Amino acid sequence: MKTNLLEFDLPGLVAFCESLGEKRFRATQLYRWIHQQGVSDFGQMTDIAKSLRHKLEQNACVEPLTVASEHRSKDGTVKWLFDVGGGNAVEAVFIPEDDRATLCISSQAGCAVGCRFCSTGHQGFSRNLTSGEIIGQLWFAEHSLRRALGRSDRIISNVVMMGMGEPLQNYSALVPALRTMLDDHAYGLSRRRVTVSTSGVVPMMDRLARDCPVALAVSLHASEDALRDHLVPLNRKYPLQELLDTCVRYLEFAPRDFITFEYCMLDGVNDRPEQAHQLVDLIRKSSPGKSWCKFNLIPFNPFPASGLLRSQPTAIAAFAEILSNAGVVTTVRKTRGDDIDAACGQLAGEVKDRTRAAERMASRRTISIHRVNSKKSDYKEAGIG
Repeated sequence: MKTNLLEFDLPGLVAFCESLGEKRFRATQLYRWIHQQGVSDFGQMTDIAKSLRHKLEQNACVEPLTVASEHRSKDGTVKWLFDVGGGNAVEAVFIPEDDRATLCISSQAGCAVGCRFCSTGHQGFSRNLTSGEIIGQLWFAEHSLRRALGRSDRIISNVVMMGMGEPLQNYSALVPALRTMLDDHAYGLSRRRVTVSTSGVVPMMDRLARDCPVALAVSLHASEDALRDHLVPLNRKYPLQELLDTCVRYLEFAPRDFITFEYCMLDGVNDRPEQAHQLVDLIRKSSPGKSWCKFNLIPFNPFPASGLLRSQPTAIAAFAEILSNAGVVTTVRKTRGDDIDAACGQLAGEVKDRTRAAERMASRRTISIHRVNSKKSDYKEAGIG
C-alpha cells in the first residue's frame, strides 16, 4: 500500500522523507507542491530531484477524495458529497460572500453526539475520518475552484469545522489537519480564520487550547441543563457551568478575545424571552465584568425526522434584542444553501450506522419534554427526549 501524503502535516512529511533517506528541505518542497499548487502527479514537481520523484512514485501517492456528487445553490453555495468508502459519504460546503469565502468541512462519517436539531446525528455514526480525508476536502475545494475560476491566488479564506461529526471526538486526526491549514507552506490560513465547532467535549477543548488554539465555536442551544441535556446529550457528561468555565480558560490561548456560542432557534423550545435573560445571567456569572463571548443565533433548518420547527422571525428578533441590550454581541445567521440541503444542521451524507444511534434517537423522539421535567409546563411538547 502506498502512503497517501495528504495524511501528513509538515513534521509528519519530514519524517516520511527522512525514512526515504532524503533531507528535511525536500519535505517542504513537496508540501508546497501538494497544498499550494494542488499537484498530485510527482512527475510534475519539477524542482524535486528525479531520484526522489522515483522513490515517491514507488512508495507514495497524493490521493484525493472521490466526488460522488456536486450541487449548486441559487445563492452560490456549493455542496460536495465525497465517497469515503465502506458505504459512507461525507459532505463539505463552500459558501462565498462579499468579504470572505468559507469552506465547511466534515470530521466524521456521521456523528455519535446525537443533537436533536442536527440531521447528521439522526443518521447515526460509522467512523472517524483520517487527517487526509479531512484536509482532502480543503485540497479538492480550493484547487477545483481555482481551476473553475481560472485563478492562481487563494480562493478559500475561512475554514469552519462545522460539517458532519464532532471534531473533538476525532482529535488525533483533527490536529494534523488544522496544522496543515495554518502552515505557510500549505494554505497559510490565520488562526482567527480557522474555527472548530464543538458540542462541548470539555477535556479536548483544554487540549486544543494547548496544542493548536484556533477560533472556537460552541454549540450551546439552551440556557439551563435540563433542556440542554435533551437537545445536546453530551451535556449530561459536561454540564453548562463546566462547559462555560472551560470556554473562559480557552481564551487564555485563543487567537480571538471571544468565544462564539451557536444557538439554534427552535420554536417554543428555547426561544422565549426569559431564556434569553437566563443566558445573560450565565455569561455574567462565568466571567463577571468582561465581554468575552458573542452569540450566533441560527434559524433552525427543518428536516422530517426532527419533529422541531423554526422559531418565528419576531421571536428571533426579540431574543437577539435582549442579548444585545445586555451588551452581548449577537448576530443572526443568514441561511445559505437550504435549497440544496447545505444549510446549518442539514448535512447528512450517507452513513452506515454501526452504533444504532439513529434507532435510539427515533425512540427518544416519542418522549415529550414534560416527562423530563413536569414543572416546565410552559414548554411546548416538542418531541424532545
